[in-house]
Amino acid sequence: MTGSPISTPASGQGDSLRYVDAGVDVDAADATVRRFADIAKRTRRPEVLSGVGPFAGMFRVPEGYSDPVLVASADGVGTKLLIAAALDRYDTIGADLVNHSVNDILTTGAQPLFFLDYLATADLSQDRRVELVRGIGDACVAQNVALLGGETADMPDVYRSGDFDLAAFIVGVVERDQAIDGARLAAGDVLVALPSGGLQTNGYSLVREIWALGKGLGPDHDREALETHYEELGSTLGDALLAVHPAFVAELTPHLDAVHGIAHITGGGIPGNLARLFTGPAEHLGARIDRASWETPAIFDLIQRTGGVEDGEMYRAFNMGAGMIVALADADATALIEAQPEAWRIGEVVERAEGDPLVAGLPD
Repeated sequence: MTGSPISTPASGQGDSLRYVDAGVDVDAADATVRRFADIAKRTRRPEVLSGVGPFAGMFRVPEGYSDPVLVASADGVGTKLLIAAALDRYDTIGADLVNHSVNDILTTGAQPLFFLDYLATADLSQDRRVELVRGIGDACVAQNVALLGGETADMPDVYRSGDFDLAAFIVGVVERDQAIDGARLAAGDVLVALPSGGLQTNGYSLVREIWALGKGLGPDHDREALETHYEELGSTLGDALLAVHPAFVAELTPHLDAVHGIAHITGGGIPGNLARLFTGPAEHLGARIDRASWETPAIFDLIQRTGGVEDGEMYRAFNMGAGMIVALADADATALIEAQPEAWRIGEVVERAEGDPLVAGLPD
């Protein structure tokens, strides 16, 4: 059996295919990486031993630790990206990514050291890419974490035109004997919540379903919905949804010696994330939440009313106003609330009998 040449649309007489014809502009990408390097320079810490450009970054473990433990995490910001893209606002997503990552490792008591980002897209403009990374750089400076490097992947046909995804990898450090691992949790500990300031980075797929955002109704529909002003929010829907995920390092670091457990309230809401504390040495314990201890922020009331979402589903999908929940002894809880007046006592740690829920007091 003989074969014949396979023709392609670009294989005409005299044509010469280039990478850019396949959707990847190497020259433009190289120029953008140089702009990324300028951003990374602003985040440099003394422990950084390499610049942006080599195949891998190098970072020396900081001095002053006797038994340092490295703590790592990887995450993204989910479909909040689509809200930002619909409004053509790319300046806050990077801060969401950094702050979410910093909070995740803070649950062990770790301080952030360095951060790497991964940006994948089809043909997002180079200026938009720089805007995203600039947001990352600004947040890294604010949290004293080095932007050590990253990857920008041009992936035509995997992503549609204009689509992108953003992910992060962070490494921090904590003394081994100071790591928060649940061993100190005890019945009677007070649970203190710090306010989330909004959705943080979770629940956006449900929000988009409610307002039909990114559901094929077109950019005009999406922008009109997001630019609608709601009196109870004191802002547009888009502004409320793009509120930056706060970092809690500054608020909690002075109190870490007294902290017995920390839950970052992300996907799974209050019940899903508090339950993660009660494993290993704390598996006999649980949490009781006082639902009357706080007023749910208006954005969550609007979401529930507009979407007809049941109470239990709201608490599983959203943080409902609690960004982090910290377990401490009673006196230490009082000290934290005095230092952070917006914090509040949201519940307590309790002994849990077989069959009892890990987190009680919330709607089913």
